[in-house]
Amino acid sequence: MTGRLLFVALVAAPHLVAAQGGSDIFVAPFSDIARRSSVGRPVNVTKRAGYDNQPSFTPDGSTILYPSNRGDGQTDIWRVPVQGGPATKVTDTPESEYSATPVPGRDAFSVIRVERDSTQRLWRFGYDGTSPELVLRALRPVGYHVWIGDVMLGTFVLAPPRQDAIPNALVLVDSRTERADTLARDIGRALVRVPGRDAFTFLQAGKDTSWISEVDIRTRAIRRIAPAPAGADYHIWTPSGNLIAATGTRLLIRVDERWDVLADFAEMGIKAISRLALSPRGDRIAFVAEDLP
Repeated sequence: MTGRLLFVALVAAPHLVAAQGGSDIFVAPFSDIARRSSVGRPVNVTKRAGYDNQPSFTPDGSTILYPSNRGDGQTDIWRVPVQGGPATKVTDTPESEYSATPVPGRDAFSVIRVERDSTQRLWRFGYDGTSPELVLRALRPVGYHVWIGDVMLGTFVLAPPRQDAIPNALVLVDSRTERADTLARDIGRALVRVPGRDAFTFLQAGKDTSWISEVDIRTRAIRRIAPAPAGADYHIWTPSGNLIAATGTRLLIRVDERWDVLADFAEMGIKAISRLALSPRGDRIAFVAEDLP
């Protein structure tokens, strides 16, 4: 099967840490040549009990930005080398920051910031963690976001407080004017740029089947790309246009209108794989899984 790799490694018993969804970030070598994808042995780069999540590669691909909660109820953005090693605290504020994402065309990254009154809005920081600046003043509460170029944003907007009957919304926003267009509702948390195009994909929830669907930001048109595998809430695109999803112990790849196993890390004790990220050069893949003992 094209691009298939069944990964076998040392056995390590999985362990569930209850504290704020105890999670670690793993980084593995990745190859995506001529649409043939393969994954190497992953390394646990956070390797501690507690919440380490939402990995995002910095533009040079040498480090990963991620939110971490060190047990004091405060979540800040940290940075760790892709090979593992000591982590460095980037933001140190009274607010909590999540979803660090490089901003195209700027020496900065954007975050979802939980402000002191619990408002969730989109902010921007320099890579040294200084110079916080509000990006979108009106749009709230923002849960997740993706940049499509240096101006347009796809955002996941949570339902209004005490109005749970209203599903979460997919909102396209122009960061210059803050014009916001609601394109869909009842969506998943993954928002992913499509390589080489002014488009991004998201998960459209359905009663029987959820679909990975694409938004063309020029036309606002939405089209279905592929049915999501059962339990796969997150996906990414490779530079060559392969679609990868995560579920359980496995990474799956879309080939010939079907999902096939790209890698299975069960024998390492890795499970509950969720968020995915790919390095700018496409040579490393990062994913989140439950804490290991």
